[in-house]
Amino acid sequence: MSVFDEMERRSVRIGRFVFAGLGVLLVVIGVIGAFLPLLPSTIFFILAAGCFARSSPALEAWLLSHPVAGPGIRAWREHGAISRNGKLLALGGMTTGYLVFLASARPGPALSLGVALVMLACAGFVASRPTMGE
Repeated sequence: MSVFDEMERRSVRIGRFVFAGLGVLLVVIGVIGAFLPLLPSTIFFILAAGCFARSSPALEAWLLSHPVAGPGIRAWREHGAISRNGKLLALGGMTTGYLVFLASARPGPALSLGVALVMLACAGFVASRPTMGE
């Protein structure tokens, strides 16, 4: 075995470790998001599944088969779909977040408009996704 082969194997091991660690961190954030208002959880589970796909097939399978998080992750992977409830919560969270931003930061017109445009673009993306189960 050459030095380069050994370096490549170490690099792959380090990459798997980093992706597994990031996946675990994303799962923790997703669990926290399930209990905190305005912090989404599904997106963190989707990202965690992507990390686990690159690091641990067993953890990926566990997350995909999870009774709560699994259906949303599978729907996103297979169809780019979001549940109706997920869409409503996401759009409501964006609206609430923008209103809190306006009330607490008291931004000028340019910043208000800029943030509104970004929020509208994000809301448009969420609304345009297929609805899970349809």
